[in-house]
Amino acid sequence: MAKVDHYIYKNQKKLRCGYTTGSCAAAAAKAAVRMLLTGEEVRQVKLETPKGILLYLEIEEASRTPEQASCAVRKDGGDDIDATHGMLIFATAVRLEKPDVLIDGGKGIGRVTRPGLACPVGKPAINPVPRRMIAESVRQECAAAGYDGGIRVEIWAPQGEAVAKRTYNPRLGIVGGISILGTSGIVEPMSDSALVATIEAELSMSRAAGYQSIVLTPGNYGVDFIEGHTKIDDARVIKCSNFIGEALDLAAQMGFRNLLLIGHIGKLIKVAGGIMNTHSHVADGRLEILTAHGALCGGGTGTAAKLMECTTTDQAVEILRQAGLMEKTMASVMERMSLHLSARAGEKMQVEAVMFSNRFGVLGKTKGADQLLSQMEGTQR
Repeated sequence: MAKVDHYIYKNQKKLRCGYTTGSCAAAAAKAAVRMLLTGEEVRQVKLETPKGILLYLEIEEASRTPEQASCAVRKDGGDDIDATHGMLIFATAVRLEKPDVLIDGGKGIGRVTRPGLACPVGKPAINPVPRRMIAESVRQECAAAGYDGGIRVEIWAPQGEAVAKRTYNPRLGIVGGISILGTSGIVEPMSDSALVATIEAELSMSRAAGYQSIVLTPGNYGVDFIEGHTKIDDARVIKCSNFIGEALDLAAQMGFRNLLLIGHIGKLIKVAGGIMNTHSHVADGRLEILTAHGALCGGGTGTAAKLMECTTTDQAVEILRQAGLMEKTMASVMERMSLHLSARAGEKMQVEAVMFSNRFGVLGKTKGADQLLSQMEGTQR
């Protein structure tokens, strides 16, 4: 497997980059077309990614007949090992009479079944940038060989259907295999962009399905709470991980009218401090925020000291409860949270929030949360 000699530094660690399934498909197509048109054996191809980084990718399992040629490139995720790492991505090339480049997906490449994604319904999940990379690679090889006819390229992955079950594709309505992805051609380890792109795709599908009101939750605690305590259709529930701010931005840009944020206090308390990326590497502040609001609501220095010594938010809530300050403190927290959410979302989208704890249940709601929740539990989209 070829390796990318390109590194990034994150959290004081040196991490090796990899290359996307889109780069694999483009390189495999490049090799297959060269073999088809020239008959030469191809062991390695040079590919320039949209990011401007040159890749020298090894070709595996090459085969050729007078009618077609097939080649594969093995996916390398670098230090960001994902479900597709190590997979072979194949391209099979055949001649066409008309001077055109046709790109299709074969075995192991997913098909889109729901509107709102970058690819039309019924088409293979080969995203626009990889599709362009494949087409450019094919045209380069045709020009080099002096060939002015057309080429049809089929991208396929023998392990694609099995591997796709470990990706977001089933949730996105992409069936039968993996997606061919990548906007830069390069995989950056621990990259936030891939997660944000998934959130954007889910929001886009909800909008295409006609929803004007959606529910955002950071993770599985929120999903479980929604399933156990509300009648909200799961089609309008979107997990945003730590990227609450980015999800709000995207939802506002797409024209959603209402958004209900439901989450565990361990994440949502940070929003009351204006922290919109709730990953602990970005910021914490949970106990500081609870202590500040507890003090504002009548807690003395002794209570503040106990709150700051806690290791979990549940411990802090218990201290507030014992001091008779829980309800007043949570109301103060939710008021501040509403201020930050509204400022981030803008005037055109109403944002409400529900914060809970697995131990204590619902801890607080913004003023319009109950009304918005009632609307979403009904038939109104």
